[in-house]
Amino acid sequence: MKKLGIFCLFVAILLLIAVLVSLLPSDAWYVRTIDMVREPMSWIAAILLIVAVVVKAPTRWPTVGVLALVIAINVWRIWPYSGFAEAQVRLASGSDAAQDGQCFTAMAVNVKVKNKGYAAIARQIREYDPDVLFLMETDKEWIDQLEPVLSPYGFVRRHPQPHAFGLVFATRLPVAKANIVENTYRDTPTLYATLEPAGAPPIEFIGLHPKPPLPGWNTEQRDENIVNAGVQTPDRLPDALVMGDFNDVPWSRTTTRFRETGDWRDPRIGRGTYATFPSRYLFAGWPLDQLMVKGDLEVGSFAVLPDNGSDHRAMYTRVCARPAGG
Repeated sequence: MKKLGIFCLFVAILLLIAVLVSLLPSDAWYVRTIDMVREPMSWIAAILLIVAVVVKAPTRWPTVGVLALVIAINVWRIWPYSGFAEAQVRLASGSDAAQDGQCFTAMAVNVKVKNKGYAAIARQIREYDPDVLFLMETDKEWIDQLEPVLSPYGFVRRHPQPHAFGLVFATRLPVAKANIVENTYRDTPTLYATLEPAGAPPIEFIGLHPKPPLPGWNTEQRDENIVNAGVQTPDRLPDALVMGDFNDVPWSRTTTRFRETGDWRDPRIGRGTYATFPSRYLFAGWPLDQLMVKGDLEVGSFAVLPDNGSDHRAMYTRVCARPAGG
C-alpha cells in the first residue's frame, strides 16, 4: 500500500507540473499539446484521487491535495464547455428562420489521408446528405474514390495535396465565389466561399485545417492561420459559418481569440466539449474539430457523427438564416 501511495503522489506531481506548464504563454508544441488534453487529464486525476483515498497510505492527503488542484485548474479552463455554463447559442428549432425554411445542412470531415476506408466515408456522406460538404486531408486518390458522392453536387472545388492538407468543398447551394486562400503558408490553405441560399442574405463559409502542434512544429504558424481565417474574410459578410479541424481545442487562447475578435458564437459553450478525436476513443478524447457561426445565422442542431473509420469524427449541423429583408 505504501508503494502504491508513493506512486500515486509521484504521478500527481507530474500531472500538476504538466497542468502548470500548460498555462504558460508559449507557442512550444508540448505546451499547447497539454492544453488539448485537459479533459482526459482530469479523468486520470479523478481516478488517482479515488485510489489515493482508498489506499490510505501516509501520502494520501498530499496526493489528494495535488490532484484536487490539477482537477480545479483544468475545470476552470474548460468550464464554459460544460453543461453547467450558460449556452452561447440558442438552438433555433422554433425560430422564425427555421419555420420559414431558410435552413441548410453542413458537414465537415477529416478523412485522414492515409486511411483507405473510402467506402465508409462515402456511406456516411450519402446517409447525412449535407447541402454543404467540407473534406480535409484529401489527396488525389481520396478525391477519385469519392467522386461518385461529389459529382451530384452543383458546385465542387477540389484541391488535392499529397500530404495532409488537401481540401474539397462541395455544395448544392448557389455559389457566388469560392477561393482557396493561403493565409499564412502555402501548404495549409483556407477555403472561403460566398453562398447565396434562396430567400436569404449571402453567407460566407470558411473551411479551416491548420497544422497540429507536433514535435518540430510549434504553434506560431497554426495560431496565425486560425486567427487570420476569422478576421481576414474576403467579403466581410456579417453572416458566416466556419467549420474544420482546427487542430486546436475551443478553450485554447488561440481559438478563444479567434472567436472573440471575430464575434463568432460556439454552440458547444454551455452544452459540452463534444470530443471528435481520437475517433474510436472519444471517452478519452478532445474537441479538435470546430463549428461556429456569426451574424444572424442560427444553429438549428449540431452533432458529432458516428465513427467513419477516420481518426476524427465528422461534425454536422443544420444552420438557419433569416429571410432576406427580415
